[in-house]
Amino acid sequence: QVRLVESGGGLVQAGGSLRLSCAASGRTFYNYAMGWFRQAPGKAREFVSVIRWSGGGTYYADSVKGRFTISRDNARNTVYLQMNILKPRDTAVNSCAEDLSIATILGNESDYWGQGTQVTVSS
Repeated sequence: QVRLVESGGGLVQAGGSLRLSCAASGRTFYNYAMGWFRQAPGKAREFVSVIRWSGGGTYYADSVKGRFTISRDNARNTVYLQMNILKPRDTAVNSCAEDLSIATILGNESDYWGQGTQVTVSS
């Protein structure tokens, strides 16, 4: 029912910025929370950020607070992640996620996943 397609990843030097986008298609009539996860080689999946369907509540991992900003445009079924002051440790495959429950995403899980977009930060 749902497809999530990420874009905006790439190679950037430390201190630079990237803006990730995630477009959802095949939506149901339910209102979904949308978020971002990332996974580096040899590392466990890490929660990054999530936003309520209304946009009224956002949450961030401590590792990205103050540097990343999540937002969404429900008219376009798209969620964004503005990433600033990027660091080498931010290098990872970043995946978009969608779930009816924001608590599920905060618990490091989701019903729907995108395929991911690579973010590489050079030092």
